[in-house]
Amino acid sequence: MRNTKTILAAIAVAGATFGTGAAVAQTLADAKVAVVDVERVMSTCVACVAARGQLQTQQTQLQQYAQQQTAPLQTERTAIEAAIRAANGKPDAALEQRVQAFQRRAEPIQRAISEREQTLRRNAQYVDQQVAERLAPVIEQVANQRGATVAMSKSTLLFAATSADITDPVLAALNQQLPSVQTVAPAPQQSQQPAAAPAQPAPTGR
Repeated sequence: MRNTKTILAAIAVAGATFGTGAAVAQTLADAKVAVVDVERVMSTCVACVAARGQLQTQQTQLQQYAQQQTAPLQTERTAIEAAIRAANGKPDAALEQRVQAFQRRAEPIQRAISEREQTLRRNAQYVDQQVAERLAPVIEQVANQRGATVAMSKSTLLFAATSADITDPVLAALNQQLPSVQTVAPAPQQSQQPAAAPAQPAPTGR
């Protein structure tokens, strides 16, 4: 579930730089920087831990489904490969039909597994999105309370004093404001093609 780069990008878009109204009148020397360990927040927040467990369950279910669907195919594939070797790589018409039948059987199963994998990835991205959308204003809130005008991720710093770290209050506020997240993403919207205009009859000459 956790993708720190994705979260940081989302926070940047949401605007984790504060006090913009007074920024014009300030100099760089007046800026006060707060530091957040986003990695720790994403690994320990209540909603994150619960979502990670649910996503792991979804992953396990996907693996079980894939195993159930592909086990018979693997048996048949092994038999076909043995038959092809026995034919010195020159299958007769019956064996070719058997290969084609196997492919027709395997394609929809592979497609179904791929669709479920895409759904799982979409669910994980949806979890990250929900956390990022709430984390940005939480960081802003806590940073403002501490008098900071800029918030930065700890992972991008070479050094920061302990007094600049606001991870704990950010984590506490996030747990309070976001106790849970949805782990099933909305279905992707299908693009609707405009209906073709009815053909107009050709004008007839007089």
